[in-house]
Amino acid sequence: MKRLRQIFIAFTLFMAFAIYVFYSIGKKTSYEKRDIVYYNNLLYRVEAALEEGRDESDIEEEYGCSIVTAKEINNPELVKLYTEGALILDLEIDGKYIGKVAWNDFRESYNRGREVFFKAALILWSTILVCGYLLLFYIYLSFLKPVEALKDFASEIARGELDKSLPIPKNNMFGSFVEGFDLMREQLKSSISRERQAEIARKELIQGLSHDIKTPLSVIKATCELLEVKITRKLDNMKDSDPADINECNELLNKVESISKKADTISSLMSDVMHANLEELEKVDIEAQEESSLIIEEFLKNLSGYGKIILKNHIYPCLVMMDRRRMEQVIDNIIGNSYKYAGTDITVEFSQTEEIAMADGSKAGFIKTTIRDAGPGVNKDDLPLIAEKYYRGSNSGEQNGFGLGMYLAKTYMDKQGGGMEYYNDNGFVVELLLRKI
Repeated sequence: MKRLRQIFIAFTLFMAFAIYVFYSIGKKTSYEKRDIVYYNNLLYRVEAALEEGRDESDIEEEYGCSIVTAKEINNPELVKLYTEGALILDLEIDGKYIGKVAWNDFRESYNRGREVFFKAALILWSTILVCGYLLLFYIYLSFLKPVEALKDFASEIARGELDKSLPIPKNNMFGSFVEGFDLMREQLKSSISRERQAEIARKELIQGLSHDIKTPLSVIKATCELLEVKITRKLDNMKDSDPADINECNELLNKVESISKKADTISSLMSDVMHANLEELEKVDIEAQEESSLIIEEFLKNLSGYGKIILKNHIYPCLVMMDRRRMEQVIDNIIGNSYKYAGTDITVEFSQTEEIAMADGSKAGFIKTTIRDAGPGVNKDDLPLIAEKYYRGSNSGEQNGFGLGMYLAKTYMDKQGGGMEYYNDNGFVVELLLRKI
């Protein structure tokens, strides 16, 4: 603070001196009155020279005047001289009026004053320039150089070198700041240590919960397998039975198979959770392979437990780039969200896109799966953000969730070489794109 006070005082004194210089120049600059006797004497000399027949340009140069041999008052040259405030007198020879003679002394006075002011301003601003360079040098020594040292120290902290303390300079205004910075280093070191311990405890908790969840899943899986065997045997013995009873057993078998597949999906997810926490789910590897597009219809049929899913047409049979497990998660998330927030029937339509130019210069076509519900849609303020990590819309209410479903769906689709678009159109619409081979 002491040095800042010194800089402030020096700057104030310098500016006061500059104001004094300009004030002195202004005070010495006085209004110069015209000497009419002097100009009348010049007029007689000019008239005498003209009577002698001398050239007008020589006369103008000798007496510093302008001769206008025009009798009209609106002569352009006279108008200009009047406008500039020149002294204009009648010019007569042998008692005859022949024109005007003018002395533009105001312009000369203005030019002299401007020259004096320019010189003073040049000296003043030259002084300011030199003082500015000296100030910049002082700022470098007192501010920038210590900041560079802090920058290097911050880089070491960023690399995790928290054991090295920062020397605290003496007689420097950064002394207290550096001391606080070093205190921050110590607190950061302590905080990182606590964070690591908490991270270890959190991961142990997640692994424990994942293991605990997998145990009942194994029981569910085993029960489903047992039920499948029993129902299959029962169907084998019901060849001649009532068709209604056979259909009922088939529906029961389909539901048991659906439960079994859901148990497999949950078990797979628990395996991911054991190796990555919620903040790192987007780092799960995607292994896109050549798969049949018909798998998409199978995924949708397996989700009939949510409610009524209407297929408006069949998907075009071809090979697409897909990670089966991640694609199943994507469709499950979207269908599940539609039933959770819309609660209506869901229509699914398949189509193909024209070839699109890719970033590497190649062209590729896509299979588009359009999933549409008939609900109120997503709030227009929430729509641009629903695929952001942990974002939950204003209509989520008391519904369970972490705000990861749409985020993970978009991430998985992008990593499969496809894409995902979503919008409102008499309900909420999601378009899934898979790249054709």
